[in-house]
Amino acid sequence: MKQLRKAIIIFCWLLVWAFVSRIIQNKILLAGPIETLQALGKLVTTGFFWDACIGTILRIATGYLAGMLLGILLASVSAGRSWLEEILAPVITLMKAVPVASVVVIFLIWWGSGNLAVAISFFMALPNFYLNTLEGIRSTDQKLLEMAKVFAMPARNQFFYIYRPALRPFWDSAIKLSVGMSWKAGVAAEVIGLPAKAIGEQLYMSKIYLETDKVFAWTLVIILLSQLFEKLCLKLWATFTAWEPGCKSVAYEPKVETKPLNLQGVSVSYGEQAVLQDVTVTYEPDNLYVLDSPSGSGKTTLLRVIAGLIGADTGTVETGIQKVGMLFQEDRLCEEYSALKNVELVAISRSTAKEHLLQLLDEADIYKPCKELSGGMKRRVALARAFASGADILLLDEPYNGLDEENRIRVAHYIEENGRGKVVIMASHIGSHA
Repeated sequence: MKQLRKAIIIFCWLLVWAFVSRIIQNKILLAGPIETLQALGKLVTTGFFWDACIGTILRIATGYLAGMLLGILLASVSAGRSWLEEILAPVITLMKAVPVASVVVIFLIWWGSGNLAVAISFFMALPNFYLNTLEGIRSTDQKLLEMAKVFAMPARNQFFYIYRPALRPFWDSAIKLSVGMSWKAGVAAEVIGLPAKAIGEQLYMSKIYLETDKVFAWTLVIILLSQLFEKLCLKLWATFTAWEPGCKSVAYEPKVETKPLNLQGVSVSYGEQAVLQDVTVTYEPDNLYVLDSPSGSGKTTLLRVIAGLIGADTGTVETGIQKVGMLFQEDRLCEEYSALKNVELVAISRSTAKEHLLQLLDEADIYKPCKELSGGMKRRVALARAFASGADILLLDEPYNGLDEENRIRVAHYIEENGRGKVVIMASHIGSHA
């Protein structure tokens, strides 16, 4: 119904165009839709039409892709480096503010007409992709990045399953905005520079000979090519975002035995409020330690200090070179992807990920996107992720949160079976552990 309505609207505007051209009755001032289509029909049968289209596509696509790649690269490098972002800011602002006509003239002086459309398309695309990529990186869920840091998630896995979903809406916007700008500015540059085998050259020649029907025909070609190029770019981007490549396995070196975890004089304060004071304790392997105290007593802070997410004001944490795995208070899952994929991101191997999940979930559930799972299921996925990582030290923050009695018993058995030989520290409200 929507498509039919859109077709009717377009048809009505074509009627208006035909009506106005019939009133004017001057093909030099305004060629009608029929004359335009007739001119287009004649053009497509000529060799220079296809040479011009191919030449223009290659120039604009080259500049566009170069601007896109450099914009993404610069944004990736400058993200988190405020000094570099400040250095680039005036350049990006200038690129967005300078009129296209001025840029065309300057580049025509510098590089001549042959590469003018390439340079202009590059100039249009780069700032859009730079700014959108920068915003996409900034919008990335910091809690997921913390999770990735604790588990030492490989950079490849982080890009595809944490950064890529965050960048999706920003790159959608950058593609749509940049394609139209690159085509309009690129063809305008061809009209001024007049390179051989270009739509801009043909458009200019049609204007010189007052062939308005051909001017309209070439304009229609530009619009169609621009739309096709945009749809192609969006289709390729959608295909890329839907692709789920195999995860790179995390580095894992099996230990002969897990060493004790030692905390010496650890103190942490937030402003004037002391959360941890002079904590000195040794956690031995093959034991489950339950931090069973009221909320606000510093249990989560202690786990975050051990995980290396926050530093202690005083004291030391000696984990050696042992790997730490953590179940956070929040599940911190990549919701769009399956339970198996979420665990595989940090697991020793895909088979290990599946083995741990099947101890906590039915097999049909491990292939579902996490956004379709219940809160209790998500909690168990996050728990399986911690154990499947091959960690020697496991920090479990409220592992029974959101579980019914049956699954609390299931999880308790899982922790007992898989925590053997490891240091397991569990934070839990009073009376909440099984």
